[in-house]
Amino acid sequence: MTRNILRIDASARRAGSVSRELVDRIIARLAEAEVVERDLADGLPLIDEAWVGANFTPAADRSAAQRDTLALSDALVSELKAADTIVIGLPIYNFGVPAAFKAWVDQIARAGVTFRYTETGPVGLLAGKRAIVAVASGGTAAGSEIDFATGFVRHVLGFIGITDVEFVAADRLMLDAESTIKSAHEQIEALPIAA
Repeated sequence: MTRNILRIDASARRAGSVSRELVDRIIARLAEAEVVERDLADGLPLIDEAWVGANFTPAADRSAAQRDTLALSDALVSELKAADTIVIGLPIYNFGVPAAFKAWVDQIARAGVTFRYTETGPVGLLAGKRAIVAVASGGTAAGSEIDFATGFVRHVLGFIGITDVEFVAADRLMLDAESTIKSAHEQIEALPIAA
């Protein structure tokens, strides 16, 4: 059975990006799989009034313009649904996620599509998937009180039903890049291969 990996790169840097290099290693570690790549450095539109209006119009009632407005969001959701494993390269920018990653979240977190509301609260609709997040930061320690990125990512993924989330951290690179990257490589080697 062929496994499907969705690779999401959130770094604005293509050359010299630590998070991209870690994602390369993670995907190589996971062995053979079909890989779909989504590079957020290419940019995503921010949601706006037209998007919100289209999203909250029942699918059967949407105009052609509204369907066009949601076409990218639909494609991003389809990528997520098709994936068994999501591998995210996530730099921490100014204590949080890059704006492009937040734009991706806004495009894929859709009521009735990736989560639904129930009497007991929201329920994610994308259960049974694995996510591995490669975090890179210059000075912010992953999991610290000033890290507003990793908790956000864990929460958002859980909200849409992805609760099997692992982090590989190459944090505080400005203090000791060599040791930090070595540690991240060791974390990758320790990852279970099976999803």
